[in-house]
Amino acid sequence: MTTTANHPRIHWLVALVLSFGTASIGGSLTILDDWYYGLQQPWFKPPDFLFGPAWTTLFFLMAWSGVLAWRTHAADHLATAQRRRLMLQLWAFNAIANIAWSWLYFYLQRPAWALLEMPVLWLSIWLLIRHLTPYNRKAARMLWPYLAWVSFAAALNVATVMLNPA
Repeated sequence: MTTTANHPRIHWLVALVLSFGTASIGGSLTILDDWYYGLQQPWFKPPDFLFGPAWTTLFFLMAWSGVLAWRTHAADHLATAQRRRLMLQLWAFNAIANIAWSWLYFYLQRPAWALLEMPVLWLSIWLLIRHLTPYNRKAARMLWPYLAWVSFAAALNVATVMLNPA
């Protein structure tokens, strides 16, 4: 008999709510106003309308990765509570780092500060990948596009700071 907590749909529901909850908070801090449109943008910046689909895809992949990782932990009776707790802490660290970047860049309108926070966001993704790899390589691989996109965002961030020095 399957308990409610172990039901596959519950795993997906929780992962999607947490992932897109993070996305919603970050999105609510992303204010595209006169300040943003007044910034000189680098030549390689994609049109704004592409960011939504890109982030939606990435947050879906993060949720899927989380479901796979959670199921691996649930199936592994030898997995310690400490390992499960660490996994959840790493996801929370990543969510906070992700939200913090949007808060610094868009809400506070401080691209240079957001650039200083970027290594924290990279670290949070790298730690997740490193933690997941030994027991679920697929879950870890699903985070590589996220790391690549954040690296691209870092390049945009660097260029924006250089083009708008004050």
